[in-house]
Amino acid sequence: MREQRIPIEIWSDIACPWCAIGERRFFRALDARPDRDDFAVVFRPFELDANAPTPGEPLRERLARRYGARAEGMMRRAGAVATAEGVAVDWERALAARTRDAHRLLGVAVRDYGESTQRGLAELLFSAQFERGADVSSTDELTRLAVAAGMDESRVRRLLASDEGEAEIQADIERAARLGIHSVPTFVFDGRFTVAGAQPSELFAELLEEVASEVDRARSAPETNEPTECVDGACLVPGARP
Repeated sequence: MREQRIPIEIWSDIACPWCAIGERRFFRALDARPDRDDFAVVFRPFELDANAPTPGEPLRERLARRYGARAEGMMRRAGAVATAEGVAVDWERALAARTRDAHRLLGVAVRDYGESTQRGLAELLFSAQFERGADVSSTDELTRLAVAAGMDESRVRRLLASDEGEAEIQADIERAARLGIHSVPTFVFDGRFTVAGAQPSELFAELLEEVASEVDRARSAPETNEPTECVDGACLVPGARP
């Protein structure tokens, strides 16, 4: 096992079907690795629609108002890909609702309970959003999902009744902007390598191998200010961070 785990951040939004697809594809590749525990994976917040209502409203209608005639084609394509990946999507039941509190809950999940609890909660939230048509802005629904993921009910209710985690969520959203993240899902490997989109599992597998090899080389190389690799007009400096 590596002395230091390789951090991977997944910038996503519960309201994004491609994030659910990307999460499924990514973890299929990661979980197949024998060194899977050498990677530390954290979900980071991104709000696709900060003006989404609370309580929620029918997602199909909101998408139609926002994208016009393109909305139906967008839903058909995302639904077809989701079905192929084993991700259930019911556009007739799905609601558009603000996801800010869900992101606060995910932040506390990883901080207080760990990566596996955060991942479990994220998957429950995706299912609630796209399969069951639940309102992910509802305190009762969020509490039910958090408890199902292993979180303490009284702790969750206190969180949702306060503004705890709000500053951290806003800081993460602003950091995404500084990193140039404008769409989700976006995967940031070791703080240096960024991949956008719900890429195929095979591509994620290749990327994980390349990142692991590059990180091992960088960590074993002597300290230097000279770039060690230059490709496509850019040079990487060992240990560099955005």
